[in-house]
Amino acid sequence: MPNRPSGALSFDALRPPSPFMNDTHRAWRENLRKFIERELMPHVSDWDEAGRVPREVFLKAGAFGLLGAGYPEKYGGWSEGYDRFHGVVTSEELARLGAGGVSAALMVHGIGLPPILAIGSEEMKQRIAPPVLRGETQISLAITEPDAGSDVANIATRAERRGDRYIVNGAKMYITGGMTSRYATTAVRTGGPGAGGISLLLIDLEANGVTRMPLKKQGWWASDTAAIYFDGVAVPADCLIGAENQGFLGIVHNFNGERLGMASGATASARVCIEDAAAWAQQRKTFGKRLADHQVIRHKFAEMAQRVNATTAYLEQCAWRVMQGETPVADLCLLKVQATQTLEFCAREATQILGGAGYMRGGRVERIYREVRVNAIGGGSEEIMRDLAIRQLGL
Repeated sequence: MPNRPSGALSFDALRPPSPFMNDTHRAWRENLRKFIERELMPHVSDWDEAGRVPREVFLKAGAFGLLGAGYPEKYGGWSEGYDRFHGVVTSEELARLGAGGVSAALMVHGIGLPPILAIGSEEMKQRIAPPVLRGETQISLAITEPDAGSDVANIATRAERRGDRYIVNGAKMYITGGMTSRYATTAVRTGGPGAGGISLLLIDLEANGVTRMPLKKQGWWASDTAAIYFDGVAVPADCLIGAENQGFLGIVHNFNGERLGMASGATASARVCIEDAAAWAQQRKTFGKRLADHQVIRHKFAEMAQRVNATTAYLEQCAWRVMQGETPVADLCLLKVQATQTLEFCAREATQILGGAGYMRGGRVERIYREVRVNAIGGGSEEIMRDLAIRQLGL
C-alpha cells in the first residue's frame, strides 16, 4: 500500500473541527495514537490471520490505560475529566488499525462490564472489574440466542432458583470473546414471558456444564466468536446482577452506549477507506494520467467525504445530548444505521478505486470490507434500528 496522503483526504483532515473537543481530547488522542502505533499497528495483519490477539497485548493495554478509560478509579480505571468525546476519540483511533477484530477483542469488556458497574453488587464490582481493566481476564456479554437474535425480550435460556443458586439451561450464539473470556454477563429467563421475566447473571464460563464452540466468520478474525451451551450450570445466587426479573432495562441501557461506540468506529473506518484509496489514486497511473485525475474517481471521493461529514455531525450531536443526560434512543438507532451505511458505501467505493489491490489480503480496506456486515447487524440490525426509532417517534 502506498504512503498515506497528508492533504485534505488524510484520516485527520477528513474529521471536521469539533466544537465539543478540547485540549484533553487532543492529548488523549495523541497519547493513544502513540501506543497504537507502537504496540498494535505493526502486528495487526499477523493477529488477524492467526485469529487471536496475544494475552500480553491485553496486559499492555491495561497498563497504558486503554482498557480502563472511562471506568471508576476505585476499580482500576480512570474517569476524572473523561466524557463521551474521549470515548469517540478511542473508537476513532482504534479504527485506524483497519482491523475491527483487534478492537473487538481488546474492548469486549466495554459491553460485558458496564451492567455490573451499573447495577451489580459492590462485592461483584471489586472482584471482577480490576482484573478485567488490568487485562488479566475478559468478560463478554451473552444475550443473543439461536432463536432470538435482536428479539431480546423473547430469550429462552432459563435460570431456575434452587436454594442459594440458579440452575441454568440453554444456549447463546455469536458471543464476541466467548472462547477467551472467563466470565459472561448473561441474559436469562427467571420469570414469565416477555421483557419482565429477564434477569442478568454473571456466569463463570469455566464452570461445570458450560460448553463453548468456536464459530468461523466473515470478518473480525482476530476476535473469537462462540456458541455457548449451558447444561445444568450451577450459578451462585449472589451472581445475580441487579434485581431478579429486572435485567431487561440494564440490557437496553447498555445498547445505547454500544451503538454510539459502533457508530464512532464505523464513521472512522470510512475515513480510513478514503485515506487509503486517495493514496492509491494519487500514485496509480491509468490511461496516461493519475487515477485521481479521472472525473469519475474524483466524484467518488466527493461523495464519500460528503457522507462522512454528515455522519460525523450527527454523531457529535448525539454524543453531546448523551452528555447532557438525555437518552435519545431514536437518534442513536438512526445514527447507527447512517454510520454503518456510510461505512458500507465508502468500503465499496474504496475497493473499486483500489481495484485488484483492494481485493488482496493484508490491507486495511480489504479487512474493513469484510467487517461491514458485522457493523450493520451487531448491536441491532438496520431493520430493528429503524423500527425501534419510528416507534420512539410515536408512529
